[in-house]
Amino acid sequence: MTPEDAEFLLSQHNITHIKVGGFDIDGVLRGKYISREKFDSAVEKGLGFCDVIFGWDSSDVLYDGCQVTGWHTGYPDALAKIDLSTFRVIPWEPNTALFLLDFYDREGQPLGVSPRQLLARVVARAEAMGFRPIVATEYEYFIFQENSHSIREKQYRGLRPLSPGMFGYSVLRTGVFSELAHSILEGLRAFDVELEGFHTETGPGVYEAAIKYDCALRAADKAALFKTGVKQIAARSGLLATFMAKCNASLPGCSGHLHESLWGKERNLFHDAAGHGEISPLMRHYIAGQLALMPEFTALVCPTVNSYKRLVPGLWAPTNATWGIDNRTTALRAIPGPSPSAVRIEYRLAGADINPYIAIAATLAAGLYGIEHGLEAPEPVHGNAYEAEAPPLPRSLQEATALLKQSAAARELLGDEFVDHYVLTREWEVRQHQRAVTDWELERYFEII
Repeated sequence: MTPEDAEFLLSQHNITHIKVGGFDIDGVLRGKYISREKFDSAVEKGLGFCDVIFGWDSSDVLYDGCQVTGWHTGYPDALAKIDLSTFRVIPWEPNTALFLLDFYDREGQPLGVSPRQLLARVVARAEAMGFRPIVATEYEYFIFQENSHSIREKQYRGLRPLSPGMFGYSVLRTGVFSELAHSILEGLRAFDVELEGFHTETGPGVYEAAIKYDCALRAADKAALFKTGVKQIAARSGLLATFMAKCNASLPGCSGHLHESLWGKERNLFHDAAGHGEISPLMRHYIAGQLALMPEFTALVCPTVNSYKRLVPGLWAPTNATWGIDNRTTALRAIPGPSPSAVRIEYRLAGADINPYIAIAATLAAGLYGIEHGLEAPEPVHGNAYEAEAPPLPRSLQEATALLKQSAAARELLGDEFVDHYVLTREWEVRQHQRAVTDWELERYFEII
């Protein structure tokens, strides 16, 4: 998109307010309003944006030992450039547009720790190999009749869900709450985040949404913006949405499955055009790469302490590195149809708490690794994958981060700078958890020990 194109769109939509923002390591959108004059200047020269967004955690607490930025650098501005192609109107904010930012260092090089630019580098690698990665994301999430104040007042306990009971695929529930459903469907479509499917999931007030497929970078933009959009739409209805991987020990967790395929100029290369099987040899190499690197890449796909509370047998989330044909107990579900264009991988390890840029970059890079090295996938699992003999996945963020830290493949595919910074942020997350005294500990030990 040219500056002239952007000018036309701003005029066409009568835009009087402009927001710009970028996503941090945890997938949180950090941004601000800027004036029209500032926007015009930024389109030409870029703008300054404090690099602290890569130097603090999701609670705005500064990382210790961070090399990218810190007290030792003075937390300077990074150069932020507006990606004009990300223009979208924010339908719940009158006459307001949003653009996404990319970040650069003082030498004008892409910031190595920026999640969006990490994905752009992996996509460029795929394109250099002759592939066009196509991705779609689906999210499960809880909606509560709460707000930002009430959840704190209740100390996150005894929260009232949008509706009670286990009502997966319930036409009754979506009909009763059709106003909310329509607000999400129509609002997100106007926000350039079109949904292909939307339904209730098993659990009180749980919904699932499937975002329409797109090229990998735009798919990640849509997935990241989906969370922000749903939270804002819910809040404007007096509700609160959470994308925690596991917010209740007694209920299923929330997934963030990734659907991936590689295309040539005209067709889906995961489809076996020769007709020798359900999926192509290329897709098998892709699967093999993802399986081979899955344990050491788990921290990139399961980024929080809470992520691992979802990964338990029998709750629709994998515990080992397995694959199968249309098998929902495996970590990778190969979907052979119903048409050649629909053949794809469903990466089921991912939860709703993913940073989609990082998760897609990691899973795509792993698949390409399998193709580059001609890796062969084992036989697919038939039946219950929880009982299969296969490499186990890490059981905690601490274990997963240690594997990532030692991963030569991660450093080769994602770069030392990103891996070192990401590992530092996850080690920080683990330490914050280790210092915490939880409700479970108080209830178990306070009186009896």
